[in-house]
Amino acid sequence: MEKLRVADLWKLEDYAERRPAFRRQVIEHKKNRKLHLGPHLTLLFEDRLTIHYQVQEMLRVERIYERAAIEDELEAYNPLIPDGTNWKATCLIEYEDPAERVRRLAELKGIERGIWTQVGEGARTYAVADEDLERSTETKTAAVHFLRFELDAAARAAVKNGAPIRFGVDHPAYRYEVVAPEAVRAALVADLA
Repeated sequence: MEKLRVADLWKLEDYAERRPAFRRQVIEHKKNRKLHLGPHLTLLFEDRLTIHYQVQEMLRVERIYERAAIEDELEAYNPLIPDGTNWKATCLIEYEDPAERVRRLAELKGIERGIWTQVGEGARTYAVADEDLERSTETKTAAVHFLRFELDAAARAAVKNGAPIRFGVDHPAYRYEVVAPEAVRAALVADLA
């Protein structure tokens, strides 16, 4: 998937006019890019459109209009766009109660290294987590992680030929697996070259 360039972005005043329609488009698009792994872990699969929206929102909120600062944002967010051989996802660990969240994030230390995908009957592929910087500490995991699921040529071919896609978590304090629904599966196929 092609990375975003400065020329792909709208100036702040243009974005202000386009934002309501663009926001609706992205919300609809994201419906097929979300997968719940149990009651407390969600994968949001990123692509060029979701990242375009994220960058535009960051520019808007931070009132960024200088080219160097815009390029910094692109440098930070472009790595989240799939490369054609992988899926990239934002992983959210969600607990409503703040006290429970603190306790569970301590119990779930290292969970980001136990998230996997499996295409058909192939081997599990574990996600590469947080390539930009470490988000966990010695005492707890972070509530947000950025994951990359790198697929070999055989797995990519199997996905394109209709093989089911499973995602799961192997962690002593949280185990769950699910088959990606057809709408999510179709979105993930589109991410592959």
